[in-house]
Amino acid sequence: MKLVIVDPIPPVIAISTAEEPRPKYYIHGKQVTILAERIEYLDESGKLVTESLRDYSKKALKKQLAWLDDFLERWRSAERKQTIIEELAAEGLLLDPLTEEVGKDLDPFDLICHVAFDQPPLTRRERADNVRKRDVFTRYGTHARAVLEALLQKYRDEGVTGLDDPRILKIAPFDAMGTPLQLIKQFGGRAGFERAVHKLQSALYDKAA
Repeated sequence: MKLVIVDPIPPVIAISTAEEPRPKYYIHGKQVTILAERIEYLDESGKLVTESLRDYSKKALKKQLAWLDDFLERWRSAERKQTIIEELAAEGLLLDPLTEEVGKDLDPFDLICHVAFDQPPLTRRERADNVRKRDVFTRYGTHARAVLEALLQKYRDEGVTGLDDPRILKIAPFDAMGTPLQLIKQFGGRAGFERAVHKLQSALYDKAA
């Protein structure tokens, strides 16, 4: 299939599967269209470059994440993991199509470590199961533990990273457990809820990579 370059920088990724609407992505504020697993673009010297989506993604990541240890520290210290993902996306990481190519069962952390640093990944299921084995929810009451268990299941099944966003409590299965306000009260308030979720996330990535 033919790849088309529309704008020299950022790269335009093209595919001609016609009927379905093409997904839209933005790099440095410019829209690009994902159409294939290979991309074609002009580099800074004006040379036409063709490479795989995976190779392009690795280069984009390494521009922002020179060393694995730096990334691990940045990830562990960030209370909102989604912030890191958004920052990398703004610099050219096309996470959704990369996930489609490399593996839907990997979360962004493992995807980045695997693509950028050639690390063997763990699946979301494996990370969630490791948390369950350590039984990290014992300090919480019955209802709070149920919420944390449901959040962990949400991560395992869907790869949700914004677990500390209270808006997640408006959707299934949480909507059947109580209102967001009622559920947050089980943790002593929003601050307590966020602390509990951050501990859950820390447990997910404990001894990561």
